[in-house]
Amino acid sequence: MATTPPYGVPVVEDGVLVSTNPASGAEVGRFPVADSDAVASAVLRARAAAAWWSGLGFTGRRERLSRWGSLLAHRMGELAALVHKEGGKPVGDAILEIACAIDHVAWAARNARRVLGPRRVRGNLLTPEYAGHLEYQPYGVIGVIGPWNYPVLTPLGSIAYALAAGNTVVYKPSEYTPAVGQWLVDSFAEAVGVRDVLTCVHGLGETGAALCESGVDKIAFTGSTATAKRVMATCARSLTPVVLECGGNDALIVDSDADLEAAADAAVWGGMSNAGQTCIGIERVYVVQEVADQFLAKLVEKASALTVGTDPDADIGPITMPAQLEIISRHITDAVERGARAVLGGVDAVRPPLAYPTVLVDPPADAAVLREETFGPVLPVIRVADAEEALRLANDTSYGLGGAVFGRSRAMDLARRMRTGMVSVNSVLSFVTLPRLPFGGVGDSGFGRIHGDDGLREFARSKAIARRRAPSPVPLLTFRRTPFGEQVVRGLIKLMHGRHGR
Repeated sequence: MATTPPYGVPVVEDGVLVSTNPASGAEVGRFPVADSDAVASAVLRARAAAAWWSGLGFTGRRERLSRWGSLLAHRMGELAALVHKEGGKPVGDAILEIACAIDHVAWAARNARRVLGPRRVRGNLLTPEYAGHLEYQPYGVIGVIGPWNYPVLTPLGSIAYALAAGNTVVYKPSEYTPAVGQWLVDSFAEAVGVRDVLTCVHGLGETGAALCESGVDKIAFTGSTATAKRVMATCARSLTPVVLECGGNDALIVDSDADLEAAADAAVWGGMSNAGQTCIGIERVYVVQEVADQFLAKLVEKASALTVGTDPDADIGPITMPAQLEIISRHITDAVERGARAVLGGVDAVRPPLAYPTVLVDPPADAAVLREETFGPVLPVIRVADAEEALRLANDTSYGLGGAVFGRSRAMDLARRMRTGMVSVNSVLSFVTLPRLPFGGVGDSGFGRIHGDDGLREFARSKAIARRRAPSPVPLLTFRRTPFGEQVVRGLIKLMHGRHGR
């Protein structure tokens, strides 16, 4: 007997991917599934377009990317409505995501020449006849595999920077949000007038695997750590380089001198916006004992006021992936059964397709809610003796994506010592809104960076050129080297480097 899959689960019918709303089951769109031949064809078309796109230079690409950003800005409402329709995200959250993404597109376009433009590099005393030149050349074709939880901001963090660096892009959006991915690709073609610079391939995991094996010059992946390992293993067979942005289990430290009102407000936003479906969301809160009761009271008050529903203006919308509801429920139940107090929500908080705000106090250190990524509106709060204990527990994870610290006297020191790629001080998630800052993690959260100068360089190869500009006063790089030349080498090295450590 056939069963109907839960709303929002991607279904392939006769070679077509069917996207539906996670709350109502209403069909959002149909997209042909790209098999390995279709993916290879898309990559070939992108490679043919790469010479034109790269040949535009920084100025030409900036002008076209700026046109795209302008189009996105004027059609934010249309795109936000589609994000809500396909993924369930409240429209206000979608608008914020899109606004941040547009800012990144503009920043990458404006700064590509400064970061990647050719430059002279100083020589040295040993070989003064040589001048150094450094430039960054595009890889060619970049494959981008994007997530469903931030289907605009996250992929554009790779796509915009790759395009600004002179590459063409083949984009495989999540099977949960293919309509948003196709909308982005179509809007780029509308703004730029050329289709094969940014193209889209749709499908399930097999399509992503085909993209990894298609001969692209680099893969930028965002998703779970388990899938990232499979992506990396596949790419290793062809030595295709990768940048991986994986899951997180981000911690918030609330020190004794923190602004508790601001900390509670930030904790609720960081842990429960987008229904908690945020890779850099707050998943653990460590609060110093002397202020714990005050903080908890404020936290519960703010979380209790959130509206939950499927309408566009709810604070918390539906969980996009139905399977995630089981994980959220398991984490809450496990924590409560092992002694955690549910001061808000609890074991009945999951009511498909929704998950209601839950605050758990003092779950044990090995509880699943502290060790794994919950990806739901659940905040475990752990009381600690002091900030040092909070830091030790915050770092006790295999993940290392982002984090946050609220406090005054020790906040920056604690932030520097968090084992993460990014930290917000007296805020949460704010590093993603600053295009100049690189974005990425350590450990099971992946490696490589998007955004900022590092993000631009991630999508370009450095090319070093040494040019001889004059005859050699003392020839060294030759078999005609003389004993006098060797004496000069010894003397110069002692002069430059031999003055310390004697």
